[in-house]
Amino acid sequence: MDTYLLRLVEEESAQLLRVSADLAPLCEQLRGSLAQGKRLRAAFLYWGWRAAGQPDCDGIIRAAAAMELVHAAACTHDDIIDDSLVRHGMPTAHAAFADRALDRGDGHGRDRPVALAMMLGDLLMGYAGQVFATCGLPGAFIARTVPLWSALLRETVAGQFLEVLRTGDGVPQVTESLEVARYKTAKYTVERPLHLGATLGGGSERLLDAFTAYGLPLGEAFQLRDDLLGTFGDPALTGKPNLDDLRDGKPTALMALTVSLVSEDDRQTLTKTVGRPDLDEGEAAHVRRLMETSGACREVEDMITQRLAQAHRALETVPLPRATYTALRELATTSANRPL
Repeated sequence: MDTYLLRLVEEESAQLLRVSADLAPLCEQLRGSLAQGKRLRAAFLYWGWRAAGQPDCDGIIRAAAAMELVHAAACTHDDIIDDSLVRHGMPTAHAAFADRALDRGDGHGRDRPVALAMMLGDLLMGYAGQVFATCGLPGAFIARTVPLWSALLRETVAGQFLEVLRTGDGVPQVTESLEVARYKTAKYTVERPLHLGATLGGGSERLLDAFTAYGLPLGEAFQLRDDLLGTFGDPALTGKPNLDDLRDGKPTALMALTVSLVSEDDRQTLTKTVGRPDLDEGEAAHVRRLMETSGACREVEDMITQRLAQAHRALETVPLPRATYTALRELATTSANRPL
């Protein structure tokens, strides 16, 4: 798959450079957007196909690659929304473009990088549709996935929209945080890729239902783990800062639980501290201590464990090829238990 994505980038970059040599920064960032990643969404699409009894083939590998393009597009837009400057230990798209724009000294340093990154994200999403539609599988197979593509995009935007609306908007609630996690992450990371793969392969409604029962709790566990990593993770290992969620005041389940469990004095401290762009490491350390001593971290770990068990049980409800069953169990465990 990586070979295929690299070839796509090189071919498209050549086309862009034929338009103008000034598009070289776009080509460079296009390469960077696809250079790293866990390839989880592609893996779930692939195993959805195999669960439907279909064999390994080049067409499904190319179809799965489309999910990596969707993810790269979503990350590019997400980084703009959050003003995140680092991902996978490298500058995000708008941060990379900012360096170039500021070097030109033309007075457009603030607006131009965001505009350029937005266009990169749009381009990546366009490539996703192109790659999926031309993956080489029969046209009838592709046609039956159209409603799922619409659902995937609608749900992902809905989750992101809700998160933006609720960030910094009053006291975070656990139920609302989990709703955002379900739509922003769980569906597009696990459930819909599995549905796409199974539908391509002619899977039954029973199989799709089992994948929903597996994918939604697992996707929520994935996001809950991501919330812990976003505050407690080592940036040298995660490739991302561990202050952004606190500075942005993200309405995570971790924060919602913390607010609900601490004393009134500590709650007021959180209100004054979390969501401030200038929150420093000392203040962050205090927030982390409250998360730990209040029991919020332990509760989030319990929620992850419960959801992982739900996902594992869902795999027992439908006949699956042995290789598919094993792969999906392993994917579930590694997705939910990424180390801090």
